[in-house]
Amino acid sequence: MGTPLGDFIRAKRDSIQPEMLGLPDHGRRRAPGLRRSDLAARAGISVEYLTRIEQGRDRNPSVAVVNALADALSLDPSERSHLRYLTKISGGECAAHTRPAPPRRDVRPSVLETLGLLEPGIAVVTNRLGDILGYTSGYAAMMSETGLLDAESPNLTRYVFTNPEARTFFTDWDDVADEQAFDLWLAPSLESSEWLTAEIAPVAGPDFTRRFNRHVVPRRGVLQLNHPSGDELRLVRETLELSSDAQQLLVFLPADEKTAQGIEQLRHRLPGRLRAIS
Repeated sequence: MGTPLGDFIRAKRDSIQPEMLGLPDHGRRRAPGLRRSDLAARAGISVEYLTRIEQGRDRNPSVAVVNALADALSLDPSERSHLRYLTKISGGECAAHTRPAPPRRDVRPSVLETLGLLEPGIAVVTNRLGDILGYTSGYAAMMSETGLLDAESPNLTRYVFTNPEARTFFTDWDDVADEQAFDLWLAPSLESSEWLTAEIAPVAGPDFTRRFNRHVVPRRGVLQLNHPSGDELRLVRETLELSSDAQQLLVFLPADEKTAQGIEQLRHRLPGRLRAIS
């Protein structure tokens, strides 16, 4: 049985062409990407050891080996961070990461107060499962008519993968889907695992499972929306990690004047106030 660490290394190796790393092309192969022997040589480890890591038979590579693999794969800082994280949950520390407290669904008063200070801007508090826990009137205006906030317990991950409207609303739906799938790796609790297995995976289907297991570290560029009102919105996202709560505060800023005007029109159409969901 494999591990998230082995899956990630194998997926990255398959995505790299030899010429990208200045290696000679040895002709046609049965599998795409970088040969296991080439990666092992670049990392300074044996092919046998790399095979054991990829297949999950060695779950505790040393820090030096993990860093060598990161160098050999030319990982960027975000990918290196994810590699270190997967090493923790795949290896000896796994037990400490499988049964922490479940994700909080209440928002601390000071965080709610911060949301209030951001009015009438666009901001939302979520946990790693995608539960929407609190938001400003600006966020409510931006999400009006999309169906996201209609549910009793809105969840962005569920919306992205199961609501057909999401594929039209998010201009770059593929990128957003990759982001939501990746973020689930950052909530490795027993409750998260049960939620993935029992609720999301069966209804989201193989496309979700494929994205979740690819370990693609998202770039999180400008968010582009096709709003049901007809407005095309482009937004820059800033994220404040609320580490002690396993939550995050996301703030959305108009990327251009046209978007700023569109948001202002939506606010006038849907006057509202800060809302917290427990």
